[in-house]
Amino acid sequence: MAYTKQSKQSRRPKRSTRSTHQRSRNNASMRRTLRREVPGTVGLLADEQDFTAMRRYRTFTFDDHASYLRQVDDLLRTLASRQLHTTVALFDPDDFTEYCAEAGLDPDAAMSRSRYTAEIAGRGATVPYTGQPLDSLLPQLINKAVRQATWEYATMLLADRGECADCGQDIGRAAFDRASRILMRLLEEAGPGTHHLVCSVPAPNEQLLAVLHAEGATAAPAHLDASEGAEFVTVLAAGIALQSPGGVVLRTSAPGAPDHLHGWRLHQGRLLPLTAGEVFSAYCTDATTGEPLSPEPGVEYCAGFDITTDDPGNHH
Repeated sequence: MAYTKQSKQSRRPKRSTRSTHQRSRNNASMRRTLRREVPGTVGLLADEQDFTAMRRYRTFTFDDHASYLRQVDDLLRTLASRQLHTTVALFDPDDFTEYCAEAGLDPDAAMSRSRYTAEIAGRGATVPYTGQPLDSLLPQLINKAVRQATWEYATMLLADRGECADCGQDIGRAAFDRASRILMRLLEEAGPGTHHLVCSVPAPNEQLLAVLHAEGATAAPAHLDASEGAEFVTVLAAGIALQSPGGVVLRTSAPGAPDHLHGWRLHQGRLLPLTAGEVFSAYCTDATTGEPLSPEPGVEYCAGFDITTDDPGNHH
């Protein structure tokens, strides 16, 4: 029998084209799976003024704001259709310019805009995209940005108060603790129902405003959003520390009953209840013209109730 030695090439099993294509498809599938787990952020120019400011850059190629918003909306819908989690952040042209100068980046480059967008996603206000139209998303985003700016400014005011010259106590910390106790007492006294609280405090450079929603129960502490609670307490604390006039309004809704409106004025770090007449006057008077307004139907204007807290001693 003749024996023929096979070459290494002939003995090597042939690679299947089908197998190669299968591995390629598997790799692509795995990459798509990983991509769905990578969050993304879209920086949005919310108004015409900000959009116009970015048009000075050659690499920013959009012509008009309306077209730009349509393209952003299409992009968000596409990302959502691919099951990608996306958040939207406000893109501030002035802050972007400062960021590029500090980081040594060319502002007229897409990579710089991308890096800035990633930066504001970590420190700025963002809203998750869940399929909502832009005319609904934009007010949410702007409101969140305003809330964050208010909280940051109020926090700075508290930090700048320093220590009491008499007792060495940190004035900002003491005011924050007192504001926290006041909020707890407000919600305890308000009882069951859906509560809507507004705190307004004049500050050196702007009017501070904080809004809080809470659900009160009969035998349990009220349930509230932690970030809203922190913002409300910080604004109230700024008014206490600055001894600003300010005020707080509480609206409580319950099934089968009219809404109850209560009010307080902030005086020397304390909340003093308004009378029912004062609450009525505040709500039924046009703030601009001073003309009377019709009472809101289904609402009872009530006096504020006393807010007592277990505060140790005098307050700053």
